[in-house]
Amino acid sequence: QLVESGGGLVQAGGSLRLSCAASERTFSNYAMGWFRQAPGKEREFVAAISWSGITTAYADSVKGRFTISRGIARSTVTLEMSSLKPEDTALYYCAATFRGVVTAATLYAYWGQGTQVTVSS
Repeated sequence: QLVESGGGLVQAGGSLRLSCAASERTFSNYAMGWFRQAPGKEREFVAAISWSGITTAYADSVKGRFTISRGIARSTVTLEMSSLKPEDTALYYCAATFRGVVTAATLYAYWGQGTQVTVSS
């Protein structure tokens, strides 16, 4: 199981740190990703990181503002978000895949329940 935490309400320009904890050590061998879904919109890719933590990928909309990383044990993944904008408001999901660093949500087999991020203007 994947459990997200760290969401909340922040003003535009502020920062938040999201964490995703995996309940099983097997996820240390999976690539991990963050997705988000705003009301009335499709779920969209935010960032992903390889099982080793060496390779990362970001959506253009968050590049330079968000940073994905994983812990030494590789079973936790963090998304550091800065310079937040109102358009970053969404439910943020952590996901795991054995496919490597991919951006398509359909390629992720395991999902958390999500954590809400709200950015006020």
